[in-house]
Amino acid sequence: MDNLVAAGRSRIAVFYQLDAYGRNGWDGVRRALNRYDLSIVAEAAYRRGATFAQDFTVEVRHLMKADVDAIVVIGTYASQAAFIRDARNLGYDVPIAGVSFTDSDKMLTLLKEESGRTGRDYTVDLIQSQVVPSYEENDLPGVRFYREVMAGYEGATVPSDAGYAPRRYSFVSFEGFLNGILLGELVDRMGDAPSPARIPEVMESIRDLDLGIGVDVRFGPGRHQGLDQVYMTTVEDGHFRAIENWERWRR
Repeated sequence: MDNLVAAGRSRIAVFYQLDAYGRNGWDGVRRALNRYDLSIVAEAAYRRGATFAQDFTVEVRHLMKADVDAIVVIGTYASQAAFIRDARNLGYDVPIAGVSFTDSDKMLTLLKEESGRTGRDYTVDLIQSQVVPSYEENDLPGVRFYREVMAGYEGATVPSDAGYAPRRYSFVSFEGFLNGILLGELVDRMGDAPSPARIPEVMESIRDLDLGIGVDVRFGPGRHQGLDQVYMTTVEDGHFRAIENWERWRR
């Protein structure tokens, strides 16, 4: 919200999943806009379980009538991809933003496949928040370590008719990889007396742990979220890249 408002886009709409997750995101947008004496201009919701086959043209038209200049989606990768597809098919070209829970890599795969079928580029003007840096930022030692380990990982054998192609790298697996390193550190600090009961105490002793991503993990009494950094990305050359400049969306 800070970046969109700073770029002159203050008429924000929200498209969200109609459950606790979606409403939580909706409330986050509402509270962020309140800091600027702004409010959500329009909103639309969908029921949990929507697939890429879902038709969201009614919801898109509803938001179009409100003349919004950016849309935040709090949904899943399939529902967000379907919404983007229908918005672009209707000629609606405002920036569409999503959150890390979406699994942006899967969403991008759907959009690129749809682009191949229709000849229309559905990956333009997308904004996606992430909770870890891009797995393509090779200047970060944590990213290099992740890619080195994943490159040598054979993985499980997937049947050819399973309809699923394993991804070598992704934001989700990189997040899990960092979680694994943190878990290893936690167990190591327990020494010869590991115990579930000791987890809170030992976790709170972790201060300024370097995972190789440019910011340190820090816990403590009353602080059980190790990282506060948010990474903003957009699609360039078919991949999510860090946003270096928001001027492209200036209104």
